Amino acid sequence: MPEEIKESAAEKAKRLSKGLRGSLVESLLDEHTGSLREQDQLLIKFHGIYQQDDRDRRAEREEKKLDKHYTFMIRLRIPGGSIGPVHYERSQKIAGDYGTGTLKITTRQTLQVHGIIKSNLKPTIKSFNEVFLDSIAACGDVNRNVVATANPASSTHHTEINQLAGEISKLLLPKTRAYYEIWLDQEKIAEKSEEDPLYKELYLPRKFKIAIAIPPWNDVDVYANDIGLIAVEEAGKIIGYNVVAGGGLGTTHGNEKTYPRIATMLGYASKENVLKFVYEIVSTQRDFGNREDRKLSRLKYTIDRMGLGNFKAEVEKRVGLPFENEKSFTFQTRSDSFGWAQDHKGFWHFTLFVENGLIVDSDSYKIKTALMEIALTRRAIFRFTCNQNVILSDILPKDLNLIQAILEKYKLDKIQENTSNIRKNSMACVALSTCPLALAEGQRYLPLFLDKLENLMDECQVKEEAITIRMTGCPNGCARPYMAEIGLVGTAYGHYNLHLGADFQGKRLNQKFKENLDEANILEVLKGIFTQFKSEKNPSETFGDFCVRKEFVKA
Repeated sequence: MPEEIKESAAEKAKRLSKGLRGSLVESLLDEHTGSLREQDQLLIKFHGIYQQDDRDRRAEREEKKLDKHYTFMIRLRIPGGSIGPVHYERSQKIAGDYGTGTLKITTRQTLQVHGIIKSNLKPTIKSFNEVFLDSIAACGDVNRNVVATANPASSTHHTEINQLAGEISKLLLPKTRAYYEIWLDQEKIAEKSEEDPLYKELYLPRKFKIAIAIPPWNDVDVYANDIGLIAVEEAGKIIGYNVVAGGGLGTTHGNEKTYPRIATMLGYASKENVLKFVYEIVSTQRDFGNREDRKLSRLKYTIDRMGLGNFKAEVEKRVGLPFENEKSFTFQTRSDSFGWAQDHKGFWHFTLFVENGLIVDSDSYKIKTALMEIALTRRAIFRFTCNQNVILSDILPKDLNLIQAILEKYKLDKIQENTSNIRKNSMACVALSTCPLALAEGQRYLPLFLDKLENLMDECQVKEEAITIRMTGCPNGCARPYMAEIGLVGTAYGHYNLHLGADFQGKRLNQKFKENLDEANILEVLKGIFTQFKSEKNPSETFGDFCVRKEFVKA
């Protein structure tokens, strides 16, 4: 076991939380402020909730000597990202009744509702519970939403790996009943908090993320996760999984001890043993992770500090079995496959582009109205992707024309056909105005930036290229910018670091190319590179590979 460590404030708050209960009940009853007590702001994340405030209104409210305009975001736990039409209908209605009216598809295959005031938190969670949706462990220092390859048409094994996502989610759920007592008014069984063999009283040092991929698809960005499971197929069946560990993209400007990292291969685990390996990787992180400095507490730092060999040996000792040698596999793409596709069972699936995951109507694009109309038909399952899109799924052949007619009614199919490849391969984090960590804009600005970038790419004759681009308002990596061929990482309002050189398959990080550029400078730099890319690229060479070959950045 590791040496005794100095306890941080966050660790103390968890230890004294009485099973994540803290003083949340009292905080919620306090009508003098829209905020929660400081220690409860940490604990509420374990319940899938973040406290936020509208940063656009801070100066105005301060001038009037008013408290900040506090609201809350609720993130659902949806392993594998699939919900039924009734669940979707209720979610969109809840967003309108209690939030901003907008549903947000996250980069972890689930939904967020923003803009909920404190007095509406319990009614919101109760409304979700009525259709068996919850936000337990969607945030906090626990295993979060387990993601898996999204499109059923991608593999005959889609159902199996989504079932595995559900099994892992259940296996790694906290055992405390706090969520049910606080939000759903269930009776408290005992004063003593529940025994939790995995999380114990301190839970994990930091958040933990797990993804499952079916080659050749890597739509989940499996290497960006604390644990990645890569399905291995033989004779038409999944026999087990290659296990990678230690991925994580969060970093801090100016702190060289922090860095993005892609997951490292540990080896192969059979289907019968994979849950044991997953559980003990988590338990090893629980016992050896850094609890003094939260910036250095993710699994990636634990592996690098212990050494890969020592970490792997510790996991194998706990499991009682060694990892087998890695089995061969190939990834070809991380992109979603847009439009219609039919699976081996005969069901149809339509992947619809949702810019930055925002389900909202505009003058020209009525996606919110259209999705609600589709939900009301009860003829489609809703599947969310890690690229923030939605798949209208499991549609019977007899219902195909019905769904297609709604898409045509709102011109969603035609608009999608005319959407550029770079926009389809774009993502941005929430950033301003609600994220407290944001230094620059994200989802509000990226569509406007892409308007200009598309014109530039057209001018340089590279508009048809499928280049991945991702933007974040800070270096924490929520939209996985370090795994994009073009990554824009906010440094200050209107300024970004420009990263280049990730591969299209998601197995290589990009590198910082230029620092602290404004929009004009970003476009000027990219114009030169696009011009060179047009004239000097090799056949079938991707933009990221070109940037490495021409030594704009090192691999």
